[in-house]
Amino acid sequence: MSKIVKLHRGLDISLQGAAAKEKCAVKIGKVYALQPDDFEGVKPKVVVKEGDKVKVGEPLFINKAYPEVKFASPVSGTITLVERGERRKVLSVQVEADALQEFVDFGKKDVKNLSGEDVKKALLEAGLFGYINQLPYAISTNDQTAPKAIFVSALRDMPLAGDFEYEVKGQEADFQAGLTALSKIAKVYLGVGEDSSLANAEDAEVIVFKGKCPAGNVGVQVNNIDPVNKGEVVWTVDPTAVIFFGRLFNTGNVNLTRTIAIAGSEVKNPAYFDAVVGAQVEMADLIEEGNVRVIVGNPLTGKVASDKATCTVGAHCSEITAIPEGEDADEMLGWILPRFSQFSVNRSYFSWLMPKKGGYKLDARVKGGERHMIMSGEYDKVLPMDIYGEYLIKAIIAKDIDKMEALGIYEVSPEDFALAEFVDSSKLELQKIVREGLDMLRKENE
Repeated sequence: MSKIVKLHRGLDISLQGAAAKEKCAVKIGKVYALQPDDFEGVKPKVVVKEGDKVKVGEPLFINKAYPEVKFASPVSGTITLVERGERRKVLSVQVEADALQEFVDFGKKDVKNLSGEDVKKALLEAGLFGYINQLPYAISTNDQTAPKAIFVSALRDMPLAGDFEYEVKGQEADFQAGLTALSKIAKVYLGVGEDSSLANAEDAEVIVFKGKCPAGNVGVQVNNIDPVNKGEVVWTVDPTAVIFFGRLFNTGNVNLTRTIAIAGSEVKNPAYFDAVVGAQVEMADLIEEGNVRVIVGNPLTGKVASDKATCTVGAHCSEITAIPEGEDADEMLGWILPRFSQFSVNRSYFSWLMPKKGGYKLDARVKGGERHMIMSGEYDKVLPMDIYGEYLIKAIIAKDIDKMEALGIYEVSPEDFALAEFVDSSKLELQKIVREGLDMLRKENE
C-alpha cells in the first residue's frame, strides 16, 4: 500500500484553456536548438562546429567543469549555428535535421542486471546524465555526487501544466525501465496524485500526495519525505527524463521525444502534441491574434518566449502556454468594481462567492509596483514546507549566508516560491531572489 502525505497549505489556480486530452498537429521547423540554459548550473563547452554532421546521441556540448557530462544532439543533421550572446555566452547549438534520422547505437541493456555504476556510465555515454538535477542548489548534477535518495514527481499541478498521466500512456515499459535503472544508484521515491495509474510502479517507494498546488513540486515532496541537510545531496528527475532513460536501455538509442501541452486562454484549440527536445514550434496558427504572452512552461514558473512566433521546446518543457499581456486592458472604475469574474486570493473580489466555471482568464499584469517587504505570513499559506519562507527571503536579500543555511535554503528551488510570488503583496521577484541566493551559496561552498 502506498504511503499517503496530506498537505494543508497551498493554492489551486484554475485558468481557462486547459489542454484537452487529445493530440493536435503543429508546424515544426527543420532546425532544432539545444539550449544550455535549460540545464541550470552548467558551463557549456561546445564540442562541435558549424558544418559538422552529427547523429542522434552524439554530444553537442559538455559541462566544462565535469567534461564527462555530455549533452546529446536530439536529432541527426548538420550544425548550422552556435548562437552566442553577451560575453560569448552559448545560447544554443542549432542542428538542421536530416530527412532520415541516424542514431548512435548504444546497445540494448537489461536494467535488472546492471549495477549503479553501469547505469551512470550508460547515461554519461549517451549524453543524458545532465537531465538529472540535484538539491541543494537546484542545478543539473554531475557524476561526482552521491545521492542519499532520488525523487521523481509524476504529479504536475501548476496552472495549465501538462498531465504526465496522459503523457505516459503507452510508454509505461520505458518509464518502469527508467525507474529500475535509477533504483540501482539509490532509493527512488515516486510522488503521485490520488488515483494515479502509476501507484503500482516497481523499484520505487510510491508516495501519494493529497493537497493543493504546489504538492507536485519535487522540492516540496523532498521536504515532506526526506529533507536535505547540509552536506547531503538528493537527485531530482523530471518524469519525462525517466522515460528518456528507459528508452535508452530498451532500444539502445537516444530518443528525446516528449508530449507537450499547448494551453491557455489565448490558445485556439488547447491540446497536446509530440515533439523532440529543441523543436521550434510555429505558433501563428495556434494562438489568438493580439497582445499575447507566450510562455515556455506554465504561467508561474515558465520563461517568456523571446519570439512568440516561434517557440523552442526546452529540455524540461512539459507545456507551452499563452495568456493575455493585459497592457491594453481598460477597466472602468478600476479597483472599485466588485469583479465577479476575476480571481482573488484574499477574497477582496466577490468572485470567491461564485467561482468561475472553466477557470479564470488572467493576464500578465503585476498590478502594482515593488514595495517594502511586508511580514504578513502570506508565503506560509501557500508554501507547504517546514521552513520560514519570509525570513529566508530576507536572509537572501541581506546576503546572510549563515541565516540562509539555518533557514533551509538547501531544501528549496526557485519554483517552490512561485505561488508565494503570485500572492506577494510586495510584488517581489521571489523566484529570481531564490535563484540568486542558491548561486551565491554554491559559489561560496565551491
